[in-house]
Amino acid sequence: MTESLSFFNKLPIRWGVIGCGNVTEKKSVPAYQMIQDFQVNMVMRRNAEKVEDYAKRHQVPNWTTNANEVIENPDIDAVYIATPPDTHKFYALQVAAVGKPCCIEKPMAPKYQDSLAIYEAFKTKNTPLFIAYYRRSLPRFKKIKEWLDQKLIGEVRHIHWQKTKPPSDIDLSREYNWRTDKAIAPGGYFDDLASHGLDLFVYLLGDVKEAHGTAINQQGLYSANDAIAGTWLHDGGITGEGNWNFGTYHRIDKAEIFGSEGKISFSVFDEGPIELENASGHQVLEIPHPIHIQQFHVENIKDHLLGKAVHPSLGDSGLHTSWVMDKILGNH
Repeated sequence: MTESLSFFNKLPIRWGVIGCGNVTEKKSVPAYQMIQDFQVNMVMRRNAEKVEDYAKRHQVPNWTTNANEVIENPDIDAVYIATPPDTHKFYALQVAAVGKPCCIEKPMAPKYQDSLAIYEAFKTKNTPLFIAYYRRSLPRFKKIKEWLDQKLIGEVRHIHWQKTKPPSDIDLSREYNWRTDKAIAPGGYFDDLASHGLDLFVYLLGDVKEAHGTAINQQGLYSANDAIAGTWLHDGGITGEGNWNFGTYHRIDKAEIFGSEGKISFSVFDEGPIELENASGHQVLEIPHPIHIQQFHVENIKDHLLGKAVHPSLGDSGLHTSWVMDKILGNH
């Protein structure tokens, strides 16, 4: 591996965090803090009162309202970008310029061309780039991949995912929410949620070579699209389809992989069982997530930086997911 500890003179690896929103409260930053030889030494948020409070609550020694103080700080070895996606490119290009490893929250960027610019910047510097598609590292999805690799459902033919939910109270009130602001997330909740599933399906079934879709706004509650339907084709000839609607009566999160000799059923977000049906019977497994859901993703970042293993979610796979999403949303 070319990516190794040669980026650093010594352990521990000291992280700086840009953005201190909800994802960092339990899912991510505590995971970085619990990994041996990782330290979170500085956090940044534009609101001084909020970032100071965050630093105190999470026992982070330094805080700032200026991202440059994180990116250019000689005492920060690597940067985690956890801002809304419209600023991912802005900050990522600065991190790439100083040659520091970086992890970017998903989606990589709102549009494929922005993701491509990020990918090329880190590739040019030969600097590790990770995307926080942490489901690739979770045990329940690794078990599904194991079933597929063992061909327990025979040859895979098709995957279907239905993800629907009613509008939230915030949606109905028309209160501002960056996740449904077209300027920040063109696909609305699709960008935030469907990106996880589509990236996971590529991990399980291989790259996508064709993707098409229809995206519209049915409810008129916000500027982003709220109803998306898509189809795609994996390299191996596996067909796929998805339906994402954020104005339905029922909440549904159901994915099914159909094979020549069986079926695998699971939820992408809900912590329900994973199910395997084939000639041998019906197997149901409960595999809980870790308390801090990015734990295994962050452990894999450490292994990658130490040259022990290749991380399952790097810039190239994140870029591919951005391409698939753009195709389904009709962005060419």
